[in-house]
Amino acid sequence: NVGREVLACLRERGVAVRIGSRDGTAEGLRAGETAVRLDLLDPSTFAAAVAGCRALFLLRPPAIADTGATLVPLIDAARAAGAGQVVFLSVAGADRMPFVPHHAVEKHLRAGPPGWTILRPGFFAQNLGTAYRRDIARDDRLYVPAGRGRVAFVDVRDVGEVAARALLDPGAHRGQAYTLTGPDAVTFAEAARLLTAALGRPVHYAAASVVGYLWHLRRSGMPWAQALVQTALHVGLRFGQAARVDPTLERLLGRPPRPLADYIAAHRALWRDDA
Repeated sequence: NVGREVLACLRERGVAVRIGSRDGTAEGLRAGETAVRLDLLDPSTFAAAVAGCRALFLLRPPAIADTGATLVPLIDAARAAGAGQVVFLSVAGADRMPFVPHHAVEKHLRAGPPGWTILRPGFFAQNLGTAYRRDIARDDRLYVPAGRGRVAFVDVRDVGEVAARALLDPGAHRGQAYTLTGPDAVTFAEAARLLTAALGRPVHYAAASVVGYLWHLRRSGMPWAQALVQTALHVGLRFGQAARVDPTLERLLGRPPRPLADYIAAHRALWRDDA
């Protein structure tokens, strides 16, 4: 989701882009864009994927838990190939949470050359249309173990804009770590009310227990490692870990960030049961 928005922002600026995918293909390529095979579980694909690139945008696929054997070697390959800037999509608080896979990547970047920018977004507004979509569409509920915690949901489109700027103007962002949040903090109960108003049907918030949520993720087919990390991140919401509204995103964009209601209003079709 973030990669798509970064690509859209780079396209608006006419930047030559190489898209990495596991099978080496990408749909809708435009002039100046190429696709290359990049499999994080196959280091033999790294050198060719980054050859000639001056910057790398990197994120961790949710299924990748061992970043030391995957993302870290890719960073080294990019640097060896001459990439002077790495923009890494981390998560808020990763610098303080060694159990989060992003922590090892941040540590590696900081230990190396200064050509890096770390983005630490909070919870995405787009989670409502991805991680939580099935529960909303089928059961008319938000089901997470967040208690009454507030969340400053950030829109992926705003994160993509900041990432593009950091890629294209590394001098202004080199060696910086940015915490990115939305403009206000809402509870999941308030998010459910926003969904109710936009969809014209009642959506409620069911505060899950820790065990109940972990079992919910496992029943959906999520691997244990990924389910444990996702559960831990949501439990942290109970204690205000995502409640702080940070002014950094507005400063970087030069405008207010998009509120959660904007995302919901623009994507109503996502939460139909037949979507």
